Amino acid sequence: MDPVDWRFHKAGFSKGGEWKVNPVATLFRNAPSTATGDTIILANRECSVSLGRTCMRIGAAAALLLATPLMLGSTGRLTSLDARLLAAQNREREAAGLPALQWDDALASDAADWGRELAERGDLEHAADDPDDEDPQGENLWLGTRGAYTPEEMVGMWAEEKKDFRPGIFPDNSRTGKFEDVGHYTQLMWRATGRVGCALADGRPYEVLVCRYREAGNVEGERPF
Repeated sequence: MDPVDWRFHKAGFSKGGEWKVNPVATLFRNAPSTATGDTIILANRECSVSLGRTCMRIGAAAALLLATPLMLGSTGRLTSLDARLLAAQNREREAAGLPALQWDDALASDAADWGRELAERGDLEHAADDPDDEDPQGENLWLGTRGAYTPEEMVGMWAEEKKDFRPGIFPDNSRTGKFEDVGHYTQLMWRATGRVGCALADGRPYEVLVCRYREAGNVEGERPF
């Protein structure tokens, strides 16, 4: 079966001082239309991939994207993983004149904990927000065929959403009219976000990438950058 990848962003925003999660979740799959092997389950607050079943397309909420990842051996593919994930995100920010993100080991540790849980469960869904946390973390998720993608390709699949991005007040930032089509990109580029920490978990046959951000982006009523 051809390599596949999934991306999922925390479509959350702050309104009236209260952190909320948008009730519409979005999952993107990169695979030929004939691919099988996974089931998309879309609920109000979460979206999960149940491995080992049949691929289902669910209206506009699940967008199939065509791409051909470079198949690489394990040697060197994940060398200096943390530095490369950080550099890939900062290249996008630098191109837009935004301050560079700084690596945060505490965020990376939280990302690793959640990534391991997702890998063990074979699901892709966001961690629940702590209602008592006054400074919630942003989160981008990616899942793809184990050994098929470089760190730069993983981040690049979030960054490619910029083709649909338009400047403005969040959540009115998508040329398609659906902010979830640009939610990974806006979190990655959010001007007020200053720290990031990421971790890659081995789920076999998939890898799960979790990146956590602070302060969180995708805040209603604010400009991403």
